[in-house]
Amino acid sequence: MRHINLRYNLRMKDYIQHDAWSIVEDGFNAQHNEITESLLSLGNGRMGGRGNFEEQYTGKTLQGNYVAGVWFPDKTRVGWWKNGYPRYFAKVINACNWIGIDIEIAGEVVDLNTCQILSFRRQLNMRYGYLQRNCVIRLKSGKELSINSLRLCSITDDQAGAVRYEVTALNFDETIKITPYLDGDISNKDTNYGEKFWDEIARESRVGEGYLHLKTSENKFGVERFDVVTAMKITVTTGDKQLSDFEVNTVSDSKYVANQISIEAVANQPITVWKYAVNLSSNNYSVDNLVAEAKTYLDKFSQKDVLEEQKQAWLAKWQQNDIVIEGDVAAQQGIRFNIFQLQQTYTGQDARLNIGPKGFTGEKYGGSTYWDTEAYCLPFYLSTSDQKVARNLLVYRHNHLQKAIENATMLGFNNGAALYPMVTMTGEECHNEWEITFEEIHRNGAIAYAIYDYINYTGDDGYLSEFGLNVLVAIARFWAQRVNWSADKQKYVMLGVTGPNEYENNSNNNWYTNYLAAWCLRYTLSVINSHGSWVVSNKIATHDPRPMTHELEHWQHIIDNMYYPFDEQRQVFLQQDGFLDKELINAADIMEQRPINQKWSWDRILRSCFIKQADVLQGLYFFENEFDTETLRRNFEFYEPMTVHESSLSPCIHVIQAAKLGMNEKAYEMYLRTSRLDIDDYNNDTEDGLHITSMAGTWLSVIKGFAGMRVIDNQLTFSPILPTQWTGYSFNIGFRGSVVNIAVGTEGVKVTQVSGAEIEVLVK
Repeated sequence: MRHINLRYNLRMKDYIQHDAWSIVEDGFNAQHNEITESLLSLGNGRMGGRGNFEEQYTGKTLQGNYVAGVWFPDKTRVGWWKNGYPRYFAKVINACNWIGIDIEIAGEVVDLNTCQILSFRRQLNMRYGYLQRNCVIRLKSGKELSINSLRLCSITDDQAGAVRYEVTALNFDETIKITPYLDGDISNKDTNYGEKFWDEIARESRVGEGYLHLKTSENKFGVERFDVVTAMKITVTTGDKQLSDFEVNTVSDSKYVANQISIEAVANQPITVWKYAVNLSSNNYSVDNLVAEAKTYLDKFSQKDVLEEQKQAWLAKWQQNDIVIEGDVAAQQGIRFNIFQLQQTYTGQDARLNIGPKGFTGEKYGGSTYWDTEAYCLPFYLSTSDQKVARNLLVYRHNHLQKAIENATMLGFNNGAALYPMVTMTGEECHNEWEITFEEIHRNGAIAYAIYDYINYTGDDGYLSEFGLNVLVAIARFWAQRVNWSADKQKYVMLGVTGPNEYENNSNNNWYTNYLAAWCLRYTLSVINSHGSWVVSNKIATHDPRPMTHELEHWQHIIDNMYYPFDEQRQVFLQQDGFLDKELINAADIMEQRPINQKWSWDRILRSCFIKQADVLQGLYFFENEFDTETLRRNFEFYEPMTVHESSLSPCIHVIQAAKLGMNEKAYEMYLRTSRLDIDDYNNDTEDGLHITSMAGTWLSVIKGFAGMRVIDNQLTFSPILPTQWTGYSFNIGFRGSVVNIAVGTEGVKVTQVSGAEIEVLVK
C-alpha cells in the first residue's frame, strides 16, 4: 500500500510501476517521454546520457549525451553587467550522439512518434546497470516489427558504452536498412540563438567502424578548448550470417559517420546489432594520440563480455551500498534509484571532477559544481566508498583556492580572503544572477563544514596540514571582512545576503549565514590552536596563510559579538531581519497555487513568507548538538508549515529533523517526497533532468534520519526508529576502514561486523 500524503498526490505523476530493483514504464506514455528519458539515464562517472531511443523519434524529446569535464563558456543570457560579475556561464554541452541506429523499410523510417505501438515496455535495471526496451510496432504500411534493445555505460571501462539492438520482422520478408551512426551535429536545448559548440577536426567511416574527432568551438574568454574522439565498432548477425555477408555503405558527412547495412529480413528471424562506442577526451589523453587511443580502447572493449562484466561490477557496488527496506516497495524503489544515480554520476577516481546537480541526465544548471556537494553529497561517499573518494571532493576545492581568492579580490576583499563560487567548472565564478553570485555566500561555510565533517568522520588530521587549513583560513578571512560593526545594535551584522531560501533575496542578517560565519571562525581558531605550528604545503598567492595574533583576536571578537535575529515571543530564530513583517500563512493553504515558482511572479514570491527550502532548519541540522531538543522543535514547528519544498534539497533535511523530534509520520511523508521526487515528478521539473545532489539527501534521510547515525567523540552511534509503514530496514556503513551492517526491525536493532577491524558501535 502506498502511504503518500494527499496534499502531494495532486501534483505527482504515477505511471512508473513500483518495483524494488527497476524503473519500469509499461506502455508508452508519450506525453511524459522527457520525464522518462531523465529517469532512464545511464552513466559511469566519465560519460553518460539520457534514456533516448536509439532509432529516430520526432516526438517530445531532449537528446542528451555528456562527457565528464567537457564544457563551454557560454555568454550569459540574463542580468546587467556589474563589477565582479562572471564573464561567462559555464555549461556542460551535449556531446556526440553515439547511441543512434536508424531503421528503414521500403523508404519508411521507423519513428515511434508516427507508427502504431502494439506493445511497449522499457526498464532501467538498477541491480545490473543497464537499460532495456521491448516493443512491437506497426508501420503505416502495415508491416509489423519487434524491437528489443539493451544499453549500458560500462562501469568497469568508464569511457565506453554498448548497445545490443535486436530487430525482427514479424509479418513480412523484405530488405531492412539498419544504420548505426555517430552524430556530432548536435546542440543544447538552452543554447543561445541556435548556436552549436562543436567543430569537426577529422572523421572516418569504414565497414564495421567509424570515428569522429570534435573540438569545442572557439570562445572569446580564452578558456581551454576540449577535444573528444567518439568511436564505434559494429557487429551484425542474423541466422548464420555476419556483417561481411551484407551490403554495407559507409557514410561520411559533416560531423557524421555511419554504416548503412542492407539486410534481407526473414519473418520472425531476429537481426542483432552490437554497437560498441567510446568517448575519449583531451582531459585524459594527448590530442596527438587521441584517435589512436580511442581505437585501441574500443578494440579491447569490444572483445569483452561487457554485459556480464557490468552485472558483476554492479552487484559488487550493491553489496556495499544497498539499503534494504522491507514492507514498502515504493520506499524501496525510491532509495535504490537515488543510490544508483549517485553511483553512476561520481566515482571519485579523478579529483578534477565533481558532482553536477543534473549529472549526466540533462543540461539545467549547466552541470557545474554547487554547494550541494559539500552539504549533501560528502556524507554519502564517506560512508559508502573508499576514504579517498570523499577526500578527492575536498581536494577539488583546495585546487580551486587561488581562483576563490581571485573571486573575492574582484569584489573588494583582500589579504587572501577567499569566496568560493556558487557555480563553477574551474574555480572561477560563472553564475549569472546577481542575487546568487554576490549574495548567496553561505556556500563558503558549506565548504568549511565539509572539512569538519570529513575530519570528524575519518580522523584524517593529515588532511588539515596538507590542504584543509589553507582553505579554512582563507574562508575565515572572507567572513571577517564581510561582516561589519553596527553601532546601533552593538553587534556584528551581515547585510545584503541570500540564504538557502532563495525565495528571499538581499536580506540583512540571515540567521543561517550569520551563524555559519561565526562557526567557521570558531572552528578555524580551534584547528589552529590544536595544531600549534602547523605546516603549510603551499603559500596562497603572496599572502602568508598563517594569521597574525591581532587577526585571531579579531575573529574571536566577531564570534563573541555576532548578531542573531530572534523572536522573544515565539522563542525562535528569525530567518532574517523583518521576517515577521510578512503575512505568515501555511503552505497547505495555497495547494492549488503550487508550485509557486511556476505560478507566481517573482515579486509576489519575494514578498511572501513561503520558504523554498530549509534555511534556519539547515543550520539546526548542521549544528544540532549546539541546541536543546525544545529549541529544535519550536523552530521546526514554526518554519516547516511555511516551507513549500520547491528545492529538491529541502525534504531530506526535514526528514532528519522530524525523525529526531519523534515526528515519525512527518518524517515518512518527507522521505517519500525526497526519495520519489523524480520518479513521481513532484516538482514538475524531472523532464529537465534528475536532481542528483539531492539524491544524497535521500540517503541521509534513511541513515541520519530514521537510523539516527551520528559520529560523537570518534564513535559511530545510532538512534534508530522504524516507520510504521516498514517491517524493517538494513544497510552497511563504512567507518575508518571497517564496515558494519545495521539491521532495524520490529524486534530491535542488530549490529554485525562485515569487514575490517572490530569497532564499537553505540545504539541508543
